[in-house]
Amino acid sequence: MSESQNIEYKESWRDEYLKWICGFANAQGGRIYIGIDDNQQVVGVADTKRLMEDIPNKIVNYLDIVADVNLLHKEDKDYIEIAVQPCNLPIAYHGIYHYRSGSTKQELKGAALQQFLLRKMGHSWDDIENERATLDDIDRQAIDFFLRKAVDAGRMPVDSLNETTEKVLSNLNLIGGEGKLRNAALLLFGKNPAKFFTSVQFRIGRFGRDEADLMFQDVVDGNIIQMTDRVIEVLKSKNDDPLNDPLNDPLNDPLKLSSLEKDILKLIVKDNQSTYDNLAISLSVSSATIKRAFRNLKVNGCIIRKGSKKIGYWMITEKGKSILK
Repeated sequence: MSESQNIEYKESWRDEYLKWICGFANAQGGRIYIGIDDNQQVVGVADTKRLMEDIPNKIVNYLDIVADVNLLHKEDKDYIEIAVQPCNLPIAYHGIYHYRSGSTKQELKGAALQQFLLRKMGHSWDDIENERATLDDIDRQAIDFFLRKAVDAGRMPVDSLNETTEKVLSNLNLIGGEGKLRNAALLLFGKNPAKFFTSVQFRIGRFGRDEADLMFQDVVDGNIIQMTDRVIEVLKSKNDDPLNDPLNDPLNDPLKLSSLEKDILKLIVKDNQSTYDNLAISLSVSSATIKRAFRNLKVNGCIIRKGSKKIGYWMITEKGKSILK
């Protein structure tokens, strides 16, 4: 069996392998075989009596866990199996938390460590109580919006509309035992969630031929409860705009090209490495005008760029060729 998320082979024992045991305990558990090489060939270990005492003791002393350490035999050679069970509590080795991911050992730091510790303790990020927030940071309009939607949907009685902000948040389990607001309360109903959490926003964009061709982008921020309707409004406004209607998208109507754009296609046929400046001189227009024309040609799917900016070239698509016929 090859190395995997649950299997690791080591030719000989080193104390640093306690990190691997730590990683297995923090993940889904696993087995480390001492005396087997990466090709899964048994090479054997010496002084098995000492190792069978040292390894279990070091696991307990350094990691505070117990693992099964078994002495196995194959082809007249001894090797050791260390079977590690997943642990419900976070395990550290010399103050550092390790985690088994795939066939690698990861050292947890920063946000990854925070999420790991919360998960092991049975919490999630949105369940954490925010020490800086108060009820003044909650938008009552967002609460009312939520209550009206819930009443209209038949999920709550009409008299719920008169409940206090604190009562509503408490019923939703968004207030901790000491009256502190949880992060989820601020995300859902906060006046300004960005005050507490960076990058709390919803981005709506539209791309042209590829992910590098961003045609427009709208940013919707605020609390999640009100953000959803605002996102839908933005999407509707884009769909109602004929310039953004897929049925009228220039990708489906190549005949809308200007005479300048058609002339550019003809020049690309002659020299597909022409620069914006060279084309501008040839067509007696500005480079900015050429760039706008190229953007429209790309959006229409008439041309694509092959290679880098320095040594690449323009290629006319089948749609572009159909215009030149």
